[in-house]
Amino acid sequence: MDGGNGGGLPVNNKQRVMLPNKSRGEFTRNPRKDSEGLSESPDLEFEYADTDKWAAELSELYSYTEGPEFALNRKCFEEEFRTHVSDKKWTELDAAQHRAHAMRLLDSLEVIAREKRLKVARAILYMAQGTFAECSSEAEVQHWMRYNIFLLLDVGTFSALVELLNMEIDNSAACSSAVRKPAISLADSTDLRVLLNIMYLMVETIHQDDPADRPEWKIIRETFRTELGSPLFNNEPISVMLFGMVTKFCSGHAPHFPMKKVLLLLWKSILFTLGGFEQLQSIKVRKREDLGLPPLPEDSIRVIRSMRAASPPASASDLIEQQQKRARREHKALIKQDNLDAFNEKDPYKADDSREDEDDNDDNDNSMEAETFPLERDEVMPPPIPHPPSERVSFPKGLPWAPKVREKDIENFLESSRSKFIGYTLGSDTDTVVGLPRPIHESIKTLKQHKYVSLAEMQITKEEEFQKTPLSGGEEEVEMCATELLYQGILPSLPQYMIALLKILLAAAPTSKAKTDSINILADVLPEEMPTTVLQSMKLGVDVNRHKEIIVKAISAILLLLLKHFKLNHIYQFEYMAQHLVFANCIPLILKFFNQNIMSYITAKNSISVLDFPYCVVHELPELTAESLEAGDNNQFCWRNLFSCINLLRILNKLTKWKHSRTMMLVVFKSAPILKRALKVKQAMMQLYVLKLLKVQTKYLGRQWRKSNMKTMSAIYQKVRHRLNDDWAYGNDLDARPWDFQAEECALRASIERFNSRRYDKSHSNPDFLPVDNCLQSVLGQRVDLPEDFQMNYDLWLEREVFSKPISWEELLQ
Repeated sequence: MDGGNGGGLPVNNKQRVMLPNKSRGEFTRNPRKDSEGLSESPDLEFEYADTDKWAAELSELYSYTEGPEFALNRKCFEEEFRTHVSDKKWTELDAAQHRAHAMRLLDSLEVIAREKRLKVARAILYMAQGTFAECSSEAEVQHWMRYNIFLLLDVGTFSALVELLNMEIDNSAACSSAVRKPAISLADSTDLRVLLNIMYLMVETIHQDDPADRPEWKIIRETFRTELGSPLFNNEPISVMLFGMVTKFCSGHAPHFPMKKVLLLLWKSILFTLGGFEQLQSIKVRKREDLGLPPLPEDSIRVIRSMRAASPPASASDLIEQQQKRARREHKALIKQDNLDAFNEKDPYKADDSREDEDDNDDNDNSMEAETFPLERDEVMPPPIPHPPSERVSFPKGLPWAPKVREKDIENFLESSRSKFIGYTLGSDTDTVVGLPRPIHESIKTLKQHKYVSLAEMQITKEEEFQKTPLSGGEEEVEMCATELLYQGILPSLPQYMIALLKILLAAAPTSKAKTDSINILADVLPEEMPTTVLQSMKLGVDVNRHKEIIVKAISAILLLLLKHFKLNHIYQFEYMAQHLVFANCIPLILKFFNQNIMSYITAKNSISVLDFPYCVVHELPELTAESLEAGDNNQFCWRNLFSCINLLRILNKLTKWKHSRTMMLVVFKSAPILKRALKVKQAMMQLYVLKLLKVQTKYLGRQWRKSNMKTMSAIYQKVRHRLNDDWAYGNDLDARPWDFQAEECALRASIERFNSRRYDKSHSNPDFLPVDNCLQSVLGQRVDLPEDFQMNYDLWLEREVFSKPISWEELLQ
């Protein structure tokens, strides 16, 4: 049963998911009390997007420990500014003066003295931060940030920063000093942090598309996007260089690297160069058109945004209370009457249903209490009493997703029908229906109406043709887009990059225990002098937790973006990355992440809004107290944590979809109870991906689990796309044979290796397929360098190989 841990990953009983404390103002509207005094949490007003709001993304770059450096940057800028420019303010100068000063700062970056170079870099950082001392509001800071950053980019600052960053990465003195230090602090990464801050601000600001931008800015923006994704810096895209920093950090050779900033810059570089979820959708539509495939049945982004969350499952304490109340009832007739009233009073599509009477067959841990159906009841229910028209809710018409069918499903259906009715099979023939009954004809017609051919299937077919006919197949036309360039850049070391990202994710996960062998990811948050007062300790505690949350957010977004872009570019690029994630234990790692009080994680308040940039540089800071730190903000939830959870669920879905061996990993690691607890979060998109993961393993969980979780089964039926002929709710699937699992992974690996070897490994191409020179003149005219010992013993060789061997000239001439 699913009620307890079920022998899966260790669960602390104190960490059972409880609904949040309403008295702390975690929700924006008052929850409705139901008839038993239990309260329902409202839907989380969360809109999933590529990134959070611009101000939030800027503030997350800096840890609160870095606060004093804002004034230091300003001081460095003003010293430089005063020596070259009159007493005017930066905001009072004209465009020509702005440009002249930016060029002057850029020239000063090339000095040899490290201290001088750092001062100039800080002055440039102050410019990128919007020369905030001369601004009176956050909007004004953002305006000047945008202006200054486009100016800095135009004069060539970014290329200079990349060169300096390369120099710092290769700085062996700093690396060896950091390796020897017992405790690394913020001071060890100063130079790197300043450079990464400027680069991040430039990428993040230029990535933001503003309709009010000047025409020349739009040109600069597109040029920068192309340069960032091309191998212009060190003959590799910028993302490959940052991946190199991640692996160097994880190997222990550079423990002082500010990993949060590196990961944030890596994420934003990938997002800017490859595109976000809207661009992914448009690329998919274009590629389907190019291949002559029918258009997508719906826009998945729009469908998910319009979905409503289902009610979360009841917590254990709520169900115990219900059972106690139920035991006190004396007459079964009364139970039936209560049951009727509860059903009649509620609207089946309202998401705040918490009836008094639960199914006796339902799971006592947590069952979906979403839209219920009379057929799930023990008693036969009459239809509900109609509401007055004014109280009616507009019911959704039909299911949210159009059903899909694969070619393979149609073939399987026809094969089973032929062997059943006629006693013969025709292989992959899906057109011949001779001898089959009329209803089967109708079924085939319906299946073909909903047939969906994916880009992946087309790419696999094309690859098989290239492998079969390497000579007559012709040259493959590979579109050198940003995704292709990035894949070529990370291909040689992709397994190491995946392992490094997962190591950092493990260290940043809230469920991880501090171990001596785990990576220290706090190098760019811990101050030189540790806190001495309770208030300083509280502030550092918030800062450390926030730091870890931001790292999880960045890694989850990087992995999801890469998987989605590689899948569109070529299915075997996606499979190569996915397989190495699976080999690096990504599936149990994500399950371990969710094996916590997920509601507490999503409503965590690890931020101090008055210390966030740009608020902290334009307002007088109020005095912080322990109470104000403990209260946190009034937000209903933490955007970054909900974003991370959805990303990790999407990654898990990507890794397990259509892979029976990986689905069995979900079953083996007892993921069902962990995933069901995640359904507590009332956010439609998160629930959808949890339900998808439950759907793929339902057939393996046994009849008793399905019987005890009928509400979850109903929610899957309502919210997840239907695959016609998919026997997901029962254990009759022919594809689910356990002995095929290892063979499946091995066959996939062999296909990936053949693809990578054919397309990217030109040095090991098959010599049989190389062109042959048949011209006698050119062959004899080639200079052949013979080894020295052969030349010395040439007479012996002639004697042994030529003169002493009889030659049958007649046979030779024939």
